[in-house]
Amino acid sequence: MSRTPLYDAHRALGARMVDFAGWEMPVQYRGIIEEHAAVRTRAGLFDVSHMGEIELRGAGALAACQRATANDVGRLRDGAAQYSLLLDPGGGIVDDVIVHRLDAERLMLCVNAANRAADLAYLREHARGADVVDVSDATALLALQGPRATAILSGCTALALAEMPRFTFAAAEVAGRRALVAHTGYTGEDGWELYLAAGDARAVWDALLEVGAAHGISPAGLGARDTLRLEAALPLYGHELGPDTSPYEARLGWVVQPGKGEFVGRAALLAARARGPRRLLVGIELVDPGVPRAEYRVLRDGEPVGVLTSGTKSPTLGKGIALGYVDPAASAVDTALAVEIRARAAAARVVPLPFYRRGGS
Repeated sequence: MSRTPLYDAHRALGARMVDFAGWEMPVQYRGIIEEHAAVRTRAGLFDVSHMGEIELRGAGALAACQRATANDVGRLRDGAAQYSLLLDPGGGIVDDVIVHRLDAERLMLCVNAANRAADLAYLREHARGADVVDVSDATALLALQGPRATAILSGCTALALAEMPRFTFAAAEVAGRRALVAHTGYTGEDGWELYLAAGDARAVWDALLEVGAAHGISPAGLGARDTLRLEAALPLYGHELGPDTSPYEARLGWVVQPGKGEFVGRAALLAARARGPRRLLVGIELVDPGVPRAEYRVLRDGEPVGVLTSGTKSPTLGKGIALGYVDPAASAVDTALAVEIRARAAAARVVPLPFYRRGGS
């Protein structure tokens, strides 16, 4: 299995390591619930260096990115980032990515770890006119998330963090090391993601934990990352997203920008939009006790109408929550459903998303 530059740090902190997409990664340190609560109330620090980073370079980089991604990168200025999708010609989702515009001739895509090789091949096929460079092995990625994240990061950098809107980034020194500091994240909390040279990861990791100690920071593993993103209703590739999924079914129609001109999958998506969705992603909350899990069947009046893609007992809300695809006729908020848990039909209902909103419900 592959290891990130922080493997020894994780072992020293007593992390339980698991195989994730071929990477030996920390799933938890002191417990998923404790790490989840730290991110919601103070701050958590994640090593997500298993994610991939692929750059498009050259005079044709911007046009190539427009052809290869569904969102409109023409809207980006230097220092801005954008959520987007890679689609196959049939309109299925190859991956969901964050595009960072470094300048007009250099864009960086942060891609899912499990899809790195496939995305690289995809971009080499569809991002013609640009040099496609995989910089993943040379790059580490840390995610500092939570209400105290900005205060902690401010103790390690002179960058004016308060002046950076969400989905912007800037080059800066963090703990004396060069970093690309992005105001992004995947937890539903405010926070930052730091792209670093792989050799600088340990120094910055240690500095953030040292400064963060006074703020109650906790290292956080992939277990808490999954419960956090589910509460925030952020889709996960391989669960909510995949090659058999249309962006419209996944409620990601806002990402697709057919008005920008040709891109991979555009014609198929226009046809799919005209036909209407065959299923829709919904949020489901259990009324009865129980813990919903992926692949559990969803019933309405005793008949199957869909399947769950992710589920857990929400650490913040204290109830069973899930995402799943259901027949459009069963997708309206407050629709009474049931989730089949070990041959028991647990009462449930469709609820608005996200389940958890920072500073809100």
